[in-house]
Amino acid sequence: MTIRIALLSLLTLVFIAPAHAHPHVWVTMKSEVLYAPDGTVTGIRHAWSFDDMFSAFATQGLESKEKGKFTREELAPLAKVNVESLKEYDYFTYATADGVKVPMSDPLPEFWLDYQDQVLTLNFTLPLKTPVKAKKFSVDVYDPTIFVDFSFDKAKPAHLVGAPAGCKLQVALPREMTFAEGKKLSEIPADQQNTGMAIGAEFANKILVNCP
Repeated sequence: MTIRIALLSLLTLVFIAPAHAHPHVWVTMKSEVLYAPDGTVTGIRHAWSFDDMFSAFATQGLESKEKGKFTREELAPLAKVNVESLKEYDYFTYATADGVKVPMSDPLPEFWLDYQDQVLTLNFTLPLKTPVKAKKFSVDVYDPTIFVDFSFDKAKPAHLVGAPAGCKLQVALPREMTFAEGKKLSEIPADQQNTGMAIGAEFANKILVNCP
């Protein structure tokens, strides 16, 4: 079940009246920028926790040994479908090294879903196609159509793993949406993608790394 298909089905089944607003999925994320011993960036590791409504719907009907609890093994098929469905959207992750776009490969095979406190968390690692060494490395996370709303975890938003000495990380939060932008988004039917107003990049969550 993909993120978009799941939420469109949820909107049909759960809400008494049709929903007419974007976004429809809320994700709280923790991210890591991964480095090799030679000082090159090798990938981005994400942990995305979905809102409780999506988590409840996505696990509806899944079999488990213990009611209300799911193991990683029980969630493995759902994790596979979700990760594969993200490819179409470039995993909502866009990186640059010294101002040049950095292509990434599909996630490493070691991905999984956790289920804790009724919340699903998708864990996966995106390797760079070619490791890069950069003084300025940045990662933007956003959905261009704002169907999915991303926000950093307040306590542990992002950090560096194995970075050279002197590298500093900071996160930049997206700007507030204007009333006019919010109104225009609210007029898009729930069963339609926001293709005519693809302004998600303006509301990107940013990871900024500066190295000596």
